[in-house]
Amino acid sequence: MNAQQQTDIWIRRDLEHCWHPFTPQSLWGTEAEILMIQSGQGVWLTDSLGRRYIDGNSSIWVNIHGHCHPRIVAAIQRQAATICHSSYLGFGHGLASDLATRLCSYFPKGTLTRVFFSDDGSTALESALKMAFQSHVQTPGEEARRHFVAFSNCYHGDTMGAASLGGVGTFFSKFRGFGVEVTHVRNMEELRALPPQFLSTVAGVVIEPVIQGVNRMTPWPQGMLRELRDFCTQQGIYLILDEVMTGFGRTGKLFACMHEGVIPDFLCCAKGLTSGYTPLAACLTTEAVFNKFIGRYSENKSFYYGHSFTAHPIGCAAAMASLDVFEEERVLEKLPPKMQLIGELAAALKRDNPYVSAVRQCGMILGIDIAHTDGSPYAQDERAGEKACVAMRPYGLLTRPCTHDTIVFMPPLCISESEIRHAFRAMDGGICDALSQL
Repeated sequence: MNAQQQTDIWIRRDLEHCWHPFTPQSLWGTEAEILMIQSGQGVWLTDSLGRRYIDGNSSIWVNIHGHCHPRIVAAIQRQAATICHSSYLGFGHGLASDLATRLCSYFPKGTLTRVFFSDDGSTALESALKMAFQSHVQTPGEEARRHFVAFSNCYHGDTMGAASLGGVGTFFSKFRGFGVEVTHVRNMEELRALPPQFLSTVAGVVIEPVIQGVNRMTPWPQGMLRELRDFCTQQGIYLILDEVMTGFGRTGKLFACMHEGVIPDFLCCAKGLTSGYTPLAACLTTEAVFNKFIGRYSENKSFYYGHSFTAHPIGCAAAMASLDVFEEERVLEKLPPKMQLIGELAAALKRDNPYVSAVRQCGMILGIDIAHTDGSPYAQDERAGEKACVAMRPYGLLTRPCTHDTIVFMPPLCISESEIRHAFRAMDGGICDALSQL
């Protein structure tokens, strides 16, 4: 059986039995070719027919050091040959102890001191929400703090609690009324304008620090995060940072909150924690929060939440190896020239491509807005962003839009300057090819 025959079989089975996330299944496979990704090396992906593409969105924002990095692969192999999984309910293991200690060490001593492991970004947020809620409810004088505040157009995951925070109607309007009680604000001005009696009922404020992801890759104003930290402290409200996308070097710092020296009450990370090699998430919090769960057994103050694969040993091994790579290869030190090049090429793309209406950059994260040549937006049903990304494939680039008219470029941090230039040529060509037909 040749590669094309095998690929055809896989595609047929996919169409008969598979259900893809964030995908209108009625359109799946009807216009664009279904690619079967088979292998990866560095920033490059190879499909089942042998075609190579730059991984322009880090395989949905997770890959940090490139595919098949030997340091991480070897750590996973060693751990798999030792033990693949053991329960973290009632037992521990050394890798989880070491990883928790290492994650806490990136923050000032005595600040973020406790780590609760879970599976992915959504469950990391669920952990923070439940901890914040429960710690208030079981603390005398704080029982009224049961509400959360999030920001307009935010995205914090898809499990019911995390989804109830969501501010993007397309994804979350059908699920309103489930999960936690949430009020959305657009900015600090609206947050400060909330009535004092309402603020006294708020358990936590949730934000993606420095930049909102699904909201068209929109950066927050400089200094806003520090302002928010001070406000939450004054009001006795927990600050919950969603660093699922922004963590592990994406913004130029290991964590985005480090740009403004902010220490939250909860920091949620996932995606890049293992460099995208295995599912693993962590929710970091303070000793003050942890102590609110200490009491007599009969008080039922324990945090009764967890997953079968909490602190999965293979995931912990991958995470430790990924953090080793950051140090050994001086990853963060090498980012500034790449970030500068992305900024220069993005400015040129906006200047020279008639369909690019705006670009927004934060470190290694770039959002590219597309529009008609007269500046008017595309209708959602035109699927302009999707078609532009499909048209980039023949140029050797894979990415996808985060809205129908905002294309994301967020490559693995190991991308070279020549590969960045290749990616921008692909984006320029694909955008022109697709949108000239609309």
